[in-house]
Amino acid sequence: EYGHLVLLGLRMTLLLFAMAWLFGMALAAILTVLRALEIKPVAWLIAAYVEYHRNVPALIQLFVWYFGVAALLPYRLNLVINDYGAEIVFATLALGCNKAAYMSEDFRSGLRAIPVTQMEAARAMGLSYFGAMRWVILPQAWRLALPALMGQTLLLFKMTSLAAAIGVGELTYQARHIEHLTFRIFETFGVVTVIYVAGCSFLMWGGEKIATRYRLRTK
Repeated sequence: EYGHLVLLGLRMTLLLFAMAWLFGMALAAILTVLRALEIKPVAWLIAAYVEYHRNVPALIQLFVWYFGVAALLPYRLNLVINDYGAEIVFATLALGCNKAAYMSEDFRSGLRAIPVTQMEAARAMGLSYFGAMRWVILPQAWRLALPALMGQTLLLFKMTSLAAAIGVGELTYQARHIEHLTFRIFETFGVVTVIYVAGCSFLMWGGEKIATRYRLRTK
């Protein structure tokens, strides 16, 4: 009789995961390109950003966004955010920013493995710096960083459970609600455990498929 709550939680988990992943991946690419410019003030700011997200617990980052940043925003902007659901908006921003820090480092590792001659050849063909990064360098860096990015994707899927702390009605939140109503702890969290295992297994299967497709193309 509580199956509909589990489905609602799963839908919210998948929505939060997808939005945070897309935002995090886009932000990570931007951070990587800006840091590769080697402009010292920009590099220092990005390094500080990365260190903050790598050394502060993700739960604290959620609280900073939900309770701290929200308090600094103008009243009218908060009203607009509340119309779309402040909990899901700030959870997406917090988780996306967290993963962007890690993904940007993975991208940077991929960049270091690409010979400098690749950029020189792209510039010699008439591409601008950003054009060379977009069409030549980043696609290769993305493929080289794929194993690490898949690991961050799995972590993000599991980290969506932290959003329950600020009231996002995702899977863990609904499981706690059902457990409070029924007092059947083992059964409730047993079902949720199976769902998380299935989701992570699907993501690993998808990552292996992408990696296999890439290897076939490079032969």
